[in-house]
Amino acid sequence: MAKLWDKGYSIDPEIEQFTVGEDHLLDRALVRADLAGSLAHATMLARIGVLKTAERKRLRAGLKAILKDFEAGKFAIRPEQEDVHTAVEERLTESLGDLGKKLHTGRSRNDQVLLDLRLYGKERLHALAERAIALVRALAAFAKKHEFVPMPGRTHMQIAMPSSLGLWAGAWAEALLDDLELLKAAHTLTDQSPLGSGAAYGSALPLDRQLVADLLGFAKVQNNVLYCANSRGKAELATLAACVQIMTDLSRMATDLMIGATPEFGYFRVPKELCTGSSMMPQKRNPCGLELVRAKAAAVLGCEFTVAGILRALPSGYNRDFQETKGPFLRGVDTTAASLSVMRLSIERLEVIEENLRKGFLPEIYATDRALELVAEGRPFRDAYRYVGTHLEELSSRDPVANLKSKKLLGGPGRLGLASLTKRADAAEKWLKSVRDPFQNALKALWG
Repeated sequence: MAKLWDKGYSIDPEIEQFTVGEDHLLDRALVRADLAGSLAHATMLARIGVLKTAERKRLRAGLKAILKDFEAGKFAIRPEQEDVHTAVEERLTESLGDLGKKLHTGRSRNDQVLLDLRLYGKERLHALAERAIALVRALAAFAKKHEFVPMPGRTHMQIAMPSSLGLWAGAWAEALLDDLELLKAAHTLTDQSPLGSGAAYGSALPLDRQLVADLLGFAKVQNNVLYCANSRGKAELATLAACVQIMTDLSRMATDLMIGATPEFGYFRVPKELCTGSSMMPQKRNPCGLELVRAKAAAVLGCEFTVAGILRALPSGYNRDFQETKGPFLRGVDTTAASLSVMRLSIERLEVIEENLRKGFLPEIYATDRALELVAEGRPFRDAYRYVGTHLEELSSRDPVANLKSKKLLGGPGRLGLASLTKRADAAEKWLKSVRDPFQNALKALWG
């Protein structure tokens, strides 16, 4: 079958290979989205009289057959087909003849791929939110279990003040809850239907764009058809920006765990089932999952930079440059989802060695507390600070747990506010249900 844009000539093989790129491989992730979009479009075309009811039914059966073949591993996208849109239309034309050629009426590949990425993006945002919430809950449970387990607080990597394992875990839980707010913002941008924008300038047909949006479970129609094309990559970039924040937090958390798990610190032990070995050194248990989370954080940041760099200077309307945003988007999202799962496993199975955590509570860790005690006795803080700093030998050991429990300020070691973590996680879960359920129900109703 000829390409969708065929006009009777052949393209140079080198140009073809260069322009097709990896789309025929990446688009496997978009097959279900493309089929759903095509079914909604066919339903709309029948509603406005472009297709007959019998034709819509035959197209629906043809699209369902492709979905079944895809799930059975019998539907592939060949390089010469360029993308999923061509592969689907070619299969429909093979099975339905001229009816297969009618499905593209009023559509452009540009708004097809926009739609596919929005549908795929929503699904992946739901998965990211679900995994982030699961990690928040794991961290909150860890914080509760180890609420008053002493852990040296550090600044500049040096002993600073008394802290707890509960405070440490709660901090990362709150970080991820803030990251969820970014995922929600990215979802708002993604949850708009662009279908019907054509090649950026709409169509002469009376396309019912609202109907298509409703059939596919979108919150709204993206209004301006030119902006639909201009926005290619924008929702993806917002999603990647949220992923970068998540991965930055996961990377820093992983570093904490790896430092704490070194024999010199001995705060933690990463279970052997989460470690790999050395091909040379028999004793090694390497925390490779944590190391790769840290490395993949840089890779996801690269994905965001790539998409932002491509978009930054494009003129209005569709430009083929957009094609190069697809790979970084898909990879960045998948990498973040996998990393969230790895970190949840690591937190849930982490072994805590409390006696080694307590060893860091040398008398000097109470220096600030002692200075504040002198302030309470009437000394100016700066005088108390200087006195303690020049008389560290006078400091004595204290009960670390009692010290932690005495600090009742909001969010402090003695008042972690763990209930707020659960409350925010519950709210995030409620939001996720409110956006995921209508989306899934719409797609289920679409396919019948």
